[in-house]
Amino acid sequence: MTVKELFDSMDYGPAPESAAEALAWLVDMGDRFGHFIDGAFTAPGAGFESKNPATGEVLATITQATQTDVDAAVKAARKAQPKWEKLGGPGRARYLYAIARLLQKHARLFAVLETLDNGKPIRESRDIDVPLAQRHFYYHAGMAQLMEEVLPGRAALGVCGQIIPWNFPLLMLAWKVAPALAMGNTVVLKPAEYTSLTALLFADICTQAGLPRGVVNIVTGDGAVGEMIVAAEVDKIAFTGSTSVGRRIREATAGSGKALTLELGGKSPYIVFDDADLDSAIEGLVDAIWFNQGQVCCAGSRLLVQESVAETFHARLIARMDKLRIGNPLDKCIDVGAVVDPVQLATIRGMVEANTAGQVHQADIALPAGGCYYPPTLITGLAPSDRLMQEEIFGPVLVSCTFRTPAEAVELANNSRYGLAATVWTENVNLALDIAPKLAAGVVWVNATNLFDAAAGFGGVRESGFGREGGWEGLAAYTRPVGKAKALKPVESFSGSGAPADPIDRTAKLYVGGKQARPDGGYSRPVWGKGGALLGHVGLANRKDVRNAVEAAQGAAAWGRATGHLRAQILYYIAENLSARAGEFAHRLDAITGARHGAREVEASIQRLFTYAAWADKYDGRVHSVPIRGVALAMNEPVGVIGALCADEAPLLGLVSVMAPALAMGNRVVLVASEPFPLAATDFYQVLDTSDVPGGVVNILTGSHAELAAPLAGHLNLDAVWSFSSTPLSKAVEAASAGNLKRSWVNNALARDWFANDSAEWLAQASEVKNIWVPYGE
Repeated sequence: MTVKELFDSMDYGPAPESAAEALAWLVDMGDRFGHFIDGAFTAPGAGFESKNPATGEVLATITQATQTDVDAAVKAARKAQPKWEKLGGPGRARYLYAIARLLQKHARLFAVLETLDNGKPIRESRDIDVPLAQRHFYYHAGMAQLMEEVLPGRAALGVCGQIIPWNFPLLMLAWKVAPALAMGNTVVLKPAEYTSLTALLFADICTQAGLPRGVVNIVTGDGAVGEMIVAAEVDKIAFTGSTSVGRRIREATAGSGKALTLELGGKSPYIVFDDADLDSAIEGLVDAIWFNQGQVCCAGSRLLVQESVAETFHARLIARMDKLRIGNPLDKCIDVGAVVDPVQLATIRGMVEANTAGQVHQADIALPAGGCYYPPTLITGLAPSDRLMQEEIFGPVLVSCTFRTPAEAVELANNSRYGLAATVWTENVNLALDIAPKLAAGVVWVNATNLFDAAAGFGGVRESGFGREGGWEGLAAYTRPVGKAKALKPVESFSGSGAPADPIDRTAKLYVGGKQARPDGGYSRPVWGKGGALLGHVGLANRKDVRNAVEAAQGAAAWGRATGHLRAQILYYIAENLSARAGEFAHRLDAITGARHGAREVEASIQRLFTYAAWADKYDGRVHSVPIRGVALAMNEPVGVIGALCADEAPLLGLVSVMAPALAMGNRVVLVASEPFPLAATDFYQVLDTSDVPGGVVNILTGSHAELAAPLAGHLNLDAVWSFSSTPLSKAVEAASAGNLKRSWVNNALARDWFANDSAEWLAQASEVKNIWVPYGE
């Protein structure tokens, strides 16, 4: 073949990476692995084989953990945690730097072992996974060094149980272990059953770094081991995996007091406008869906193309697909490797073969004999409601439909129960920055895809989970306020039989959609003062009233688009109107609570409103320092509609403390007033009526917290639920929230100082961070 013919054909010769060093390490370890507990490997036990998905070759035998193993790992982590935290940030940073350097020194070994175990192309593990893992340890070593300066008043959670998936075994380990250790926690980590080898190599690295015993513990096995960790005496669970398993973890941890972050599935939209650089968009799409064989939670698996260029775009895409190279993952010329396991391969095949809609094109390339290979696939002409447009396939399968206008693109993109990531391709920066904030996603890439960095948080909304990995947001998930809260005793209503305090009957109604509303059930209950006098009646809300309030809040979505300045003006107005009636409210609070601190509570409520009015246009996002030519904008957005059971012991201040930060950040609220002392809330909506609050932004219900908790927390159109009730309802609230995996914030029967100024915590809970990556340059 002549040089000219070679350039015409552009055939690639094989460029195989040697697996000798990785295989030699496995041999040195005996090809059988126990667990890594308390700084040493245990003796191998009964287990299962770990195989190379490209060949079916057995790489090693992995031990299946027992309850005894998990208990031993948790015990070791618990014993090590106080000393590890007392090292201080600089002391912990030295170990994290050492781990990062060792990851660099052994980078090729990690990359080859990852490819052997997972099936992904060596170029991806070598150039993406391993460098990013190193980056996370370097970055979080710096965070540890700075913790005492930049995070005063924060402490470690304790022992963290961490469960990671098989698609990015080493990288997911780094995402979870690095911030946990940096903040002073110890960990018990379970790698995926299919891909445990790089986690075990990492354990070896921890030994080389001299990491104190018990700080990192690794137990291997199937999902049953994950269930043991979830049930163990740990302080936090961090899980990355499927939405269905995440839902079960939410239910299992409900009421336990364990912190929880979930990074779950996705069906991410990849939006191509007609003015996009189509060839660049196609190259981006190759990375978005065929990177790691499509086994990526944020894969751009749902292609939305503007109708005017759809035919051209699909034709070019098919031509590009047919030139992809699939084969031995250790060959550096390969684009697409092997699916992780025959079980996953069967799942992908089953979903595609069951589909009867659209037109299917599979890349015209030969598959290697043997191994878990599936051809790159494109299915066009689907309707938005078709199963493959809605369900995560988790394989190299791209589905597509078209749109006509930007508004329709947003509507189609958000037509999903997921909300992990999204991609926008357009040469119009105004269009890109108009669309990105409208997308229901935790991460948006503009004219790029699959950009990650330790400095920029990653995570989703809706059924893609809650919490962030990386960045400042990720650190918050591994810390708690210093100090220990006191137990919260249930606050009981007063009883009585005396004459009405006011001869004019007062039956306070609910407040829904900016109007007073009678309770659907038609029932009310008396409210007695401490001395037995009848102070009035309040309606007893039921699940239909919850429904009506949530519908009203959904209808007030424009509040989230209002400027911070406008929201501040209305909060200032509420504060001014409450101040004008301060004496009246103070007297009322003293009468209904039987205490003598009404004036203090009213003044604190007024200041709370002024404080969050001040924050409304000042709670800024960040521009992250990420290693690209471009910016990663961390934008604070409203959570959406927040339902809350308000504090019983602080009937006015507890309600205002929930309402004010939520409104400041652009949320709408459904508030269930203090159960024993609801009249403060029903008086307060008179203030709202005179303060220009749009109808539906604030909705107030009265009634039994126990009866309203489940319908409120379980409502699928709520985006978050908070509970500060003195009735022990945390378990019920968190369990009910699992339906759509909404964010929850509960008190776990612990008291809160309602007079304390803790704006940072409230503002973080009332906002969602969206990271928008915008590369620039020609």
